[in-house]
Amino acid sequence: MTRPRFREQVLLAREEAIVASVNRLLAEKGFEAMTVDAVVADVGIAKASLYKHFTSKEELAAAAMVRVLDRALDELARLRALPPNALGRLEAVARWSYEQQIAGQMPILPSQNSTLRAALTQDKAYMDRLMQLSDELGGWIVEAQREGHVDAALPPELVLYTLFARACDPVLTAIRASGAHSDEQIVGWLVRTWLKGLAT
Repeated sequence: MTRPRFREQVLLAREEAIVASVNRLLAEKGFEAMTVDAVVADVGIAKASLYKHFTSKEELAAAAMVRVLDRALDELARLRALPPNALGRLEAVARWSYEQQIAGQMPILPSQNSTLRAALTQDKAYMDRLMQLSDELGGWIVEAQREGHVDAALPPELVLYTLFARACDPVLTAIRASGAHSDEQIVGWLVRTWLKGLAT
């Protein structure tokens, strides 16, 4: 295998820096408030240099989401190798999502932005990873329903979408802001309420 030439290494490193910046800015500000100007200022490059890699703000968001999905798929692979049942794996995924949020690694994207939605659905890397993640999690949900741990009367896709919602749950930020509870306590409570609701 040949090593990339120096110029290619520089371009790859710059692209990594751009995507890392976008990921952080999306987690901090959300898509609407993040600007291309903020990204170039954060990375320390000219706007023309950014446009050599990405042509739009939507493309930047798609690249950040591909990275998040890669991390999520790595986490699923790790959990697949562990002995817990399907419910234990689903609980671990929800916990991982909250921990990513706490670490500032979970981009916040609007669900109703048609331009962004079109860019994401046209991005093959994003869609391939999303389908792979959805299929595996869907299998765990059906397994947990068969085992009697998740209500079998609920459509599996409803359970899946509520799990996806953990990645941008505003409750975490609101409770953390009070400073009255540890991150560990908050994550534990939120995972429990996702799985068991609010009933005693």
